[in-house]
Amino acid sequence: MPLFRAIPVLSVLLISTVLHAQPLPAGVKNALQGERIGLLDAGKLKLTDGSCVDCASAPQSLWYFRDDVIAAPTSADLVAGVNPKLDRRADIAEWAAMPAARNLLYPSVTWLGASTIIDSARIDGATVTPAGGQPIALSLAPKLSTNRSYVNPATTAYFDKRPLRMRGAVSEKDGKPLFVARMLWPADFAIDATRLTAQPLQGAAGLGEFVRDKALAADGRLANRLVWERTPGAARGIAGKPVLGIMLNGAQGDDDESIGGHFAVATGRFGPHGEWADWATNNFYNLDTVSEKGIIAATVPMDNYLMDLNSGQQYYRPSYMLIAVLNKDRTAVAYQGGVQRTLNHFYRHDMTYDGATNNCSGLSIDVFRALGWNVPERGPTNRIKAVGAYAYVAAKEASLKKGRGIYDYLTEETTRLLPAVAFDALGVDLLQLVGAMPAAPRALSGYEQQLKDDVEAIILVKIPQVPSSRVPGAAPAYSFDDYMSRVPADQAQWQIVPVPPRPFPAALRDASTNAPASPSLVPLPVAAVGMAGLFGGGALWRRRRKQPVDKA
Repeated sequence: MPLFRAIPVLSVLLISTVLHAQPLPAGVKNALQGERIGLLDAGKLKLTDGSCVDCASAPQSLWYFRDDVIAAPTSADLVAGVNPKLDRRADIAEWAAMPAARNLLYPSVTWLGASTIIDSARIDGATVTPAGGQPIALSLAPKLSTNRSYVNPATTAYFDKRPLRMRGAVSEKDGKPLFVARMLWPADFAIDATRLTAQPLQGAAGLGEFVRDKALAADGRLANRLVWERTPGAARGIAGKPVLGIMLNGAQGDDDESIGGHFAVATGRFGPHGEWADWATNNFYNLDTVSEKGIIAATVPMDNYLMDLNSGQQYYRPSYMLIAVLNKDRTAVAYQGGVQRTLNHFYRHDMTYDGATNNCSGLSIDVFRALGWNVPERGPTNRIKAVGAYAYVAAKEASLKKGRGIYDYLTEETTRLLPAVAFDALGVDLLQLVGAMPAAPRALSGYEQQLKDDVEAIILVKIPQVPSSRVPGAAPAYSFDDYMSRVPADQAQWQIVPVPPRPFPAALRDASTNAPASPSLVPLPVAAVGMAGLFGGGALWRRRRKQPVDKA
């Protein structure tokens, strides 16, 4: 079979302007038609881009999507808000206590990346045939010049003849329709509840064992495991049920800065046959740099998050997900509402991304803690080692900033630092809350009681990496030492993808909001040790001066 062809010039956004001027081919629909954004009906949103002038979205959030397709609320009554006078945690706690928090509003922006959807299709070389339609010429959205991998013959073999859901845009070639695909989602990723059988984890270590186990289905399908259900057979009734999905993405095989993996939390509802491509996935990335894969921090549909040809996580590594199947919306609504407020603070630059103190794990788990899920902390890596590491790195690199960086990594609480530890801590505590694992008794907060009452089943999912020119990934690092054991001892030999900065416009800064404070380049414990050493050395020198000289 010939490999899919990539279009070198036209962008998906440019092509999206064409679709409004001509009818769509049979089987191709507008990206909002009959769709959901997680728990919400997408029919109340507008398909647009960041230049929209009649959207209710905050201008700060629109700025990041000037050249891409988004869904945006058209009325201020529909869009999630923010209290700029409070930090994100206090803002979430204040909002969650209000009766209005029971009604979920829309994200300021939802990043779609493409203007049309084919719900069901099969590809054969350079054509795609939508269900109920005629074959259409097929091409791919172009590879980003900064992206280190892309589809290859192995990708073609993986998708060829499989039933697919696709996002893309419609153009024209030689007077005939051309579908430019940006995302391909295997329909057989749906979770078949009839095949779920109970396989409880063997103790608290079982979750980590599930992640580290390399076994996957030979045909590249999901590996599903039912680890708990409230009553026998409860998991067979997942159709239409709301969910919380805790997502862990693995270590990349060719990027030494990504050994720690990635983390996100999704909300949504199972489709009638176990579908989950439309779950709202809340993805935190650094807004102040331009991702080599084109990733922008946002709420995105799950199929975009995992399977976008450039930014999709599954082209870089395997992934793992813990799904809490709920009997009520309220627990998922609370998280989604809270994380949307966090994203609003993020777009406004009330806070900034930081690899140690404000990364994807920390920003996500902070929402749960602000709501009242008191996930047990697991402590920092090593505070004593951090002081020595600061001195060593600062001296070796002649940089206090780099010294501060290693200090922060070693002193940050590990459920906020490492995606794998956050995934493990949330999963184990949830299993203990529902009684699937033994735990010491504790007084429960209102949100914890909701979790205990609302969770009907817990399913683990292992998602295979899509074959491509990318080196295979692996399970993420579970500790700082684990991380360092996988990378070259000489950091100059690390595989790193340089990314350019993306300065935030001063005109978009809210004068009423204080810019986030930068930490001191010399942490207090380091300064204290330095002062102690200075005074100790001075005292020793003075004692030696006072000692009598032996003239014998």
